[in-house]
Amino acid sequence: MTGIETREAWLRARFGGRGHVIARLLSLAAAPTFAVMTLVAAMAPVDMICGAMQGPFSLQGMVPMYALMSAFHLAPWLRLFR
Repeated sequence: MTGIETREAWLRARFGGRGHVIARLLSLAAAPTFAVMTLVAAMAPVDMICGAMQGPFSLQGMVPMYALMSAFHLAPWLRLFR
């Protein structure tokens, strides 16, 4: 043994073989979380989130950022339904 531990070995030792399942569930949690954050940011009053924001659908606000993050984290869901 070289003393260098792989990520899979660390997960197996840390979570007793359930690390892969936990990582899979966490990867599935990202996209819905960002989608809910998008809705909350879009529905919130403008002055509550950022006073400089021009409107809820401005390209400079939090709504497009959360929508993009949700889209970027869709890969585990697409693999699930493939």
